[in-house]
Order: sequence, then structure tokens, then C-alpha cells
Amino acid sequence: MSPKQHRGQVTAGILLDAALRVYGESGEQGLTVNAVTRASGVSLGSLYHHFGSIDGLVDALLMRWLERLLDETAAALRGADTAREGIGALVRAYLAFVREHRDAALLLHSSRADRVGMERAGELRDTQEARVSAFALWLEPRIAAGELAPLPPSLLESLVLGPVVGASRRWLTVGDIDLDEAARLLPDRIWRSVSAEPG
Repeated sequence: MSPKQHRGQVTAGILLDAALRVYGESGEQGLTVNAVTRASGVSLGSLYHHFGSIDGLVDALLMRWLERLLDETAAALRGADTAREGIGALVRAYLAFVREHRDAALLLHSSRADRVGMERAGELRDTQEARVSAFALWLEPRIAAGELAPLPPSLLESLVLGPVVGASRRWLTVGDIDLDEAARLLPDRIWRSVSAEPG
């Protein structure tokens, strides 16, 4: 990598970090070009050079943190020997990520993220194909072995992540959920919905 490319990566990282700070402090309405350039100390021209617009910056920020969340949950799955252990590890890793990276989790669970996800579903799926495939590859042998219910992987993923995403959103917005309690109780509840075992 040339020095110029390295400087460009550093500048882009500074802008992304500043955008997340601004988002955490002021929400989406406060996430403006002026606020980000002021918080980062980076020029307006550099922001447009690297991201094209404030929307391009926010999309890049979403992708940066989505990739990190997917990497952490995939690592949790890889460390599990059984399907039941994997479900528990995935739930705990997701909730730990939400607690440790509250501002990023707010952005990932925002209406903007939902909107971008719906508008760019195919593109996002293609971008994340390796990670999604890793989850599907983790599911398939456990379905074949009779550990998990014989359901399409996309439906199993919804059954596993739906309650975790819901609990995370509630903790982030309403604040009436105890994440430690959720990490303790949700794995068994979710396991019952995806296990191949009766009852």
C-alpha cells in the first residue's frame, strides 16, 4: 500500500469514527456534514472525496459495524461443538456486542438501517455472502445430524435472531430489558423453537 493510500484509509477511518460519535450524541438528525467535519477535523472536500455524500458516509459506517457484528457472531458459532452450544454462543455474542458498542448498535437497529437493508437487500446479501454462507454452512450439518429442525436456513436464522434483535432494540430504546437476564434466558427459549427434539 502506498503512503497516499494509507493516508486515505486513515482519513476515512477518522471520518467514520467521528460520524459514529456524532450519531451517538445527536442521533440521525444531528448527523450532518458540518457536524462530522467539525468532530473529525477533516475537511468537507475529504468527506466528499472518500464517501461522496453524508449518505455514503453513513452507509459505509453501517457496513463497517455490520461486518464487525457478523464477524463476532460467526466466531462465536465456530467455537461451539453442538447446535445448542452454538445457539447460546451466538445469542451471548450478539448481546455482548450491543452492550459494548451501544452507539453502533443504535445505528444498526435504527429505522435508517432497516430502510437501507430493504432498499439494498440484494447488494448487502452479496457483500455479506461469505459470512451468511458461514452461518448456513454451520446450520446444514446440524440439520442433517438431527440436532436442528429441518427448516430452511433463512427461517432458522429468523427464529434464532428475531428474539435477540427484538431484545436488543428494546434495551437500546426503552431500556426495560436486562441484557444479562436476556443472555441467560433467551438461549434455552430459542433452542426450543429450533431444536429437532420434540417439546
